[in-house]
Amino acid sequence: MAKLRPLGDKILVKRFEAETTTKSGIVLPDTAKEKPKQGTVIAVGEGKRLENGTRAPMHVKKNDRVLFTSYAGTEVKIDGEELLIMSEDDVLAVVE
Repeated sequence: MAKLRPLGDKILVKRFEAETTTKSGIVLPDTAKEKPKQGTVIAVGEGKRLENGTRAPMHVKKNDRVLFTSYAGTEVKIDGEELLIMSEDDVLAVVE
């Protein structure tokens, strides 16, 4: 896989796979699947640069499981794998 290094306060996230069946066992067609709003952080930037020249610390780290907004980030395809690049502000919570 090509190596991506997010800049500033950006993070690289691998979205979890969409459910293919409901809890009752009904198979969902591709058009009915909701894209999951959770994923695993693959890489993080250095943090947002502040006015005094220092960087704000990142609140998420590599391998964190995160919950993000529905329209978060930009989808990119790297070596056939779909990933999201988003701002740390798009992350709602870290799932522990």
